[in-house]
Amino acid sequence: MVQKARELPAAPLPFTAIVGLEAARQALLLLAVDPKLAGVAIGAGAGTGKSALVRAFARMLAGGHEFDPTLPCQLVEMPVGVSEDRLLGGIDIEATLATGERVHRSGLLARANGGMLYVDSVNLLDDSTINHILSALDSGVVRVEREGISVVEPARFVLLVTYDPAEGPPRRHLLDRLGLIVAPIGKAPVTTRAEVVRRNLQPTTDYEDDEALVLAGILAARELLPSVTISDEQIRQLSLTALALGIEGHRADMFAVRAARAAAALAGRETVSNEDLELAVRLVMLPRATRLPDMQPQEAPPPPTPEPAPPPPSQQQDEDRSDEEEDQPPRPPDDELTVEDLILAALETEVPPDILETPFTVRRRGRSGSRGTISGQRGRHIRSVPGKPAQGRLDVIATLRAAAPWQRLRAAEHHPHRRGRIHLRADDLHIKKYRSKAGTLFCFLVDASGSMALHRMRQAKGAVNALLQQAYVHRDQVALLAFRGDRADLLLPPSQSVELAKRALDVLPTGGGTPLAAALLAAYQISEQARARGIYRTTIVLITDGRPNVPLKADPTMDKTRRLEQARQEVQQLAGRLWAAGVGAVVIDTQRSFVSRGEAQQLAAWLGGRYVYLPNGRGDQIANAVIAASEDG
Repeated sequence: MVQKARELPAAPLPFTAIVGLEAARQALLLLAVDPKLAGVAIGAGAGTGKSALVRAFARMLAGGHEFDPTLPCQLVEMPVGVSEDRLLGGIDIEATLATGERVHRSGLLARANGGMLYVDSVNLLDDSTINHILSALDSGVVRVEREGISVVEPARFVLLVTYDPAEGPPRRHLLDRLGLIVAPIGKAPVTTRAEVVRRNLQPTTDYEDDEALVLAGILAARELLPSVTISDEQIRQLSLTALALGIEGHRADMFAVRAARAAAALAGRETVSNEDLELAVRLVMLPRATRLPDMQPQEAPPPPTPEPAPPPPSQQQDEDRSDEEEDQPPRPPDDELTVEDLILAALETEVPPDILETPFTVRRRGRSGSRGTISGQRGRHIRSVPGKPAQGRLDVIATLRAAAPWQRLRAAEHHPHRRGRIHLRADDLHIKKYRSKAGTLFCFLVDASGSMALHRMRQAKGAVNALLQQAYVHRDQVALLAFRGDRADLLLPPSQSVELAKRALDVLPTGGGTPLAAALLAAYQISEQARARGIYRTTIVLITDGRPNVPLKADPTMDKTRRLEQARQEVQQLAGRLWAAGVGAVVIDTQRSFVSRGEAQQLAAWLGGRYVYLPNGRGDQIANAVIAASEDG
């Protein structure tokens, strides 16, 4: 018998029908119970249903608005490329042209007041947009001071953000203000994937009862929440857990207390239990951890115990019941729960192995996205300024916005017979200003001379691979030069390809002199070529001991002392030229301290760059030092 094919439901999936995102669903429920948790961040790969879960959550809460008007149910979605006037608000052109007076139009932040603001791909937002969101979260208002308008609007909302971890992490300061963070979710098992397909083929009406039950639980928990209590000892345990995980600030402690109380209310309890504390640690503290404490128990020889006497028959039934529970780990009572118990219980669930690779482990890495931005005639439109069309692209909207308040006056004074037309003047014209993203060119200059050449190449290989892993997110490029003998060879032109870098680093001859001047000259030429292609920021990374001994043009009759002096002078002159051209520099000193005479440190001073002593440094350590120097510069 041939089964009839099922048709896909026209309506989107309900909140209770989405599978594979249990931790995210739990976090959203806690937020619905206590909106003072501020928001939820969900990290999951593309196509996992995180956006569908957020929208289904908003639709479910909308059904309970008539029972609880304070329930945040209005969902305002903000696109990644949102303009500043749409985000904050500005002049309503149509209304202003119609009335002849400035009419304000509210932006997305003000429209989300009392509800939820949802941002997908939050890790790709521009820094200025994130700063406006942070300001609204902190102050609860939106201030608009532009185009002759001065408006302050309320903007109290909960923030829901999702992102794909493969595209880079969100900004740390934004995540820090959200109470609940769901760690990046890995691949779903086969059973979960099959269940996703099955539920998408199932009619959505099958989940109406489940949806109503969940909503009723949220409404009941919101009524119970004010009476839920948490003991001083439990608060102390959460604070000790935050210290053990290396969490900075006090937001996590306060969010964890709120999350524990919301979890207890959702379960219908008036006191916080161990389960509630574990959930708070898992959703609030673990994603903010900068370290995991050593929780290896110290093995001690057990004390000798006498053999127990056989139990009486009356206790035999109880012992049989306890034998069935031997496989379950003992759960400590509420008054005996320790910090280690909290962390271990929170880690029992599926936690990604790279849990510590979060924005909270990065110390002030500067701007997200690209590390360099320039203004020009291409890129993202950031603002409009008064100007003439010959100076750039005309912004029609900004021009009309500037002219709109004066239309009635101009029509009455100068053109009474031309009513209904728009009257422009030269000072109304506005041109667009753009910001195009251009990353940093990291130019590695590796000293391939001497006995340490192979060690330096291993360091460079690890650092290049580490930088190329982030090349797509930050729009960076990497170039590689090796200098030995009497010349510098370009092994890898500026590229973002990991495969090309591996091929360039696999085969490299070593030995010979140290033509450091030739390497600096080649780096200067590469930086100028990159500037012509639109990369205005170059950082050279010198992995060397800093001892030049081969000049650019050596006289065969010159003795060794004069040749070394000439090589040193050429290096000093070229270093000053690179510094004057705005090229950043990082000198990685590979010389042992007991034989070093400070040559690499002197070279860093000539270049106006950073000196890093890493004789045995790994590739990731070098990459971190290079990125830090580039962003500080």
